[in-house]
Amino acid sequence: MPHTTLRATLLLAVAAAVAAPAAAAPAPSPPSVRKTAAAAPAPALPRAREAVTVSSLKGDARMDYPVADEEVRVSVDARSTYAAGSVPRRSWGTFRISHSQGGTLYWGEFEVDCLTTGGPTATVTGRLVRASPGHPWLTLLDPHTRMGVSFLVPEKGEARIGLSGATGKGEPLLTACMAPAADAKVVDGGYTLRDREGRAPHRR
Repeated sequence: MPHTTLRATLLLAVAAAVAAPAAAAPAPSPPSVRKTAAAAPAPALPRAREAVTVSSLKGDARMDYPVADEEVRVSVDARSTYAAGSVPRRSWGTFRISHSQGGTLYWGEFEVDCLTTGGPTATVTGRLVRASPGHPWLTLLDPHTRMGVSFLVPEKGEARIGLSGATGKGEPLLTACMAPAADAKVVDGGYTLRDREGRAPHRR
């Protein structure tokens, strides 16, 4: 075989040997194939429903009052709902403060805007919505003023009431849910209190 032909044959063989692996290598995947699909996010778990509890306070009682021929009574029918924490989510109802003096019965009715409870204690606040004709509150107080009442309704022992009174005309309102200590004894009547922890009602 001529040298020229032999060299040509060898060159073809080497070229084929080099080209074969290159041909065998898989073609690179297009970018759309190489891209790994992102894992789908896990579905969100449903949120647990908040436990809602209800407080209630109902009753009518006469409180101890230092003037012998006068009588002060507080009647209440109030409720509130709670989720987490100690501040009620919603409160509603009414309470009435009555004061008999000099043969005249004066009364004021309040729309509840806060009822808080804890064990045998409760506070109620509300806005004045009605009053008896000739009541001094109609001239001495701003319309829709706020007052507060506190209650102690123990399973045993004396029930007590505390009255906040009202701020004067032009003065800032009493803060909702605020009332003084229940310092006056209940001398007649009583209340039923169910606190937000769902215990058995306290009656006194």
